[in-house]
Amino acid sequence: MGHAGMAAAAVRYLRSAGAPTVAGPVEALPRPDLRAVGDDERAPVDPAEFRRVLGHFATGVTVMTAPAAGDEDGAGPAGFACQSFASLSLDPPLICFMVGRTSTTWPRIARAGSFCVNVLGAHQGDLCRGFAVSGADKFAGVVHDAAPVSGSPRLAGAAAWIDCTIHAVHTGGDHLIVVGRVDALGTSGDGDEDVPPLLFHKGRFLT
Repeated sequence: MGHAGMAAAAVRYLRSAGAPTVAGPVEALPRPDLRAVGDDERAPVDPAEFRRVLGHFATGVTVMTAPAAGDEDGAGPAGFACQSFASLSLDPPLICFMVGRTSTTWPRIARAGSFCVNVLGAHQGDLCRGFAVSGADKFAGVVHDAAPVSGSPRLAGAAAWIDCTIHAVHTGGDHLIVVGRVDALGTSGDGDEDVPPLLFHKGRFLT
C-alpha cells in the first residue's frame, strides 16, 4: 500500500470510529474520501514561486506527537515537524494543522486518534530538524513525558503543549486539514519567564 493509500485507510478508520473521536456534545463533520487533485484545480502558479512568496510569511514551528497506536509490531510513538498549525475555535476549543497526504507519520497519528502539539522554543532548532527527517528514530535521545489526557509525548523544553483528540479531517489539495479538540494545554514558563518560540522565515530559522 502506497503512502496515499495508507492515509486513505487512516481516514476511513477515523470515520468508522465515530463517536469516540469526538469530545463533548460537538459532533464532528463528515470526513470526505481522499481523491487526487484534478487538472481543473491546478492554478497556473509555479510551485517554486509559490514557495518563495509564501516563505515571506513567518511561522512558528511545532512537533506533532502521538502515542503508539498498539497495532504495529514494535512501533513506538509517532512525531513530525509541522509549520502549518493554527488556533481555530475558542468555543469549543479547536486547533488545526495541515499534513501532506503522502506523510508516513500521519496514518500512525490517525490510528492513535489523539496527538499533542509541541510548540518549539527558540533553542530547539536541532530538535525540529530531527523530527523533519523521514525514516529515523525521531525520539532517540529526546527527553519527554506523557501528555495528561492522550499520553502523547510531551517534549521537554517546548514553549507550550496542547493535548488533543482528533475531531475532523478534511481534504485540502495535496494536504489534509486535521482539526483537533483541545483536552488539556499548558506552557513551560511562567509569565515573563515564558520560553520564546522558534520562528521560521524564508527557509530558515530566525535567530
